[in-house]
Amino acid sequence: MAEKTFKIPTVLSSEELMDKAFGRAGKIFKKGANALDSKKKTSLAKITASGDIMVTTLRDYVERFPRIEKEDGFFPELVDLVIGLDGYKKSLSSVNWAAGMIERLKNNSLKAVRRSKDEKVVEGVRSGFYGRLGSIINKISKELTFLQDAKNKFRKLPSIEVDLATAVIAGFPNVGKSSLVRKMSTATPQVAPYPFTTKGIVIGHMTDSWRRFQIIDTPGLLDRTLEERNAIEKQAVLALKYLTNVMIFVLDPSESCGYSMEKQLALLESVKKGFVGIPIIVAENKCDITRTETDNIKISTETGENVDALKEELVKELRKVKFDQ
Repeated sequence: MAEKTFKIPTVLSSEELMDKAFGRAGKIFKKGANALDSKKKTSLAKITASGDIMVTTLRDYVERFPRIEKEDGFFPELVDLVIGLDGYKKSLSSVNWAAGMIERLKNNSLKAVRRSKDEKVVEGVRSGFYGRLGSIINKISKELTFLQDAKNKFRKLPSIEVDLATAVIAGFPNVGKSSLVRKMSTATPQVAPYPFTTKGIVIGHMTDSWRRFQIIDTPGLLDRTLEERNAIEKQAVLALKYLTNVMIFVLDPSESCGYSMEKQLALLESVKKGFVGIPIIVAENKCDITRTETDNIKISTETGENVDALKEELVKELRKVKFDQ
């Protein structure tokens, strides 16, 4: 599985759906052998057309929205945060229920028309079908609105390849995270929208022989301690742990980023608590300005110093990542 891409249709409102179905049916007229025969043939065609339009449209929604289960994984977690999995599943289930109800109502109404020998009864069956059809669609009005909103949100989710070994970059703003992604990537990284950041996430790729890796900077997510975040932001950070196979935490000992080393190290400890079990490579950037005596790898995204060495260390960790086939 590569990028998450979806071809979800526009979801019509209940009013638009009824306009579509009844508008099509309203144009139908069938000539029969006599008045009763014409009435029956016309009613049969109108009921079939309006019912089929509704059933086909609703089932198309159910089929073309992605199936998502609550399982350990980045994408389900992200969808749950942005859209709400319970509401999403309930809406699709309600739409599927409505399609089934309309199919049965259509078939029963067709049988009643075929059996009838009275024009008024035929007219009554058709009118009754229209009324009950409208009632069923009105019952799922909120669900249709929910799904259209979900469709719009799906379009804004980042296209992240969930089966590539992935490194995520952490650290305060202006420490050089995005520059590092650009330095280590084989091509110009893409910038993709993300629901919890003020900027788009930066996604780069690296190659090692036949294997590709993914490296991501998420501005606005891993640049504050968990304690400083609201509940939704905390969930967003925790969702990232399902995507993260290795982390690079970037420090700026020069403090030209605007944050003291004390604060940077406090953030590092906070990130470690949120990403237990994830290998974390600590890199000190801007060594062309300030160089410490610590054991952390010293790099400069400005001059390129030791960036290749950091990349080699990162690839060594990413090679260890195995995915279930």
